[in-house]
Amino acid sequence: MTTTTQAQLTVGDIAPDFTLTDAEGRTVSKDDLAGRDVILYFYPKAASPGCTTEACDFRDNLSALSAAGFEVLGVSPDDTESLKEFAAEEGLTFSLLSDPGAAVAKAYGSYGQKTIGEHTFQGTQRSTFVIGADGTLTHAEYNVDARGHVARLRTQLLP
Repeated sequence: MTTTTQAQLTVGDIAPDFTLTDAEGRTVSKDDLAGRDVILYFYPKAASPGCTTEACDFRDNLSALSAAGFEVLGVSPDDTESLKEFAAEEGLTFSLLSDPGAAVAKAYGSYGQKTIGEHTFQGTQRSTFVIGADGTLTHAEYNVDARGHVARLRTQLLP
């Protein structure tokens, strides 16, 4: 798969603001998370193989990430009902946020042209950011490989 994106963010940038609805219908905004370290990851489609692998890896590592002070939030273009079903099916206990128009993905540079085989289309691209307690990015990674991603992230973030 090849991808092309809009302008990408880098470590030290101020994380773009967002307000999205989670799988339970609650509104979550960047302002709500002030003072906390947040892992914000974007994925293309709930319940697809790669996205399930990545979400389950976050689920399986959530206690270690939480113990280190990180809150995990997953963002996809799926509607809230699809996210609710995905969370229930996979036993996900962290928040999944709906970005149906991909406005937040675009703001984070996580949206653009994707090519899989002979098919080219626009969509949300797998990427991960860590927003520090002060609202700046302490980690920014694009074109993430779902397999092994959380283990690599743990190595970078946890002592």
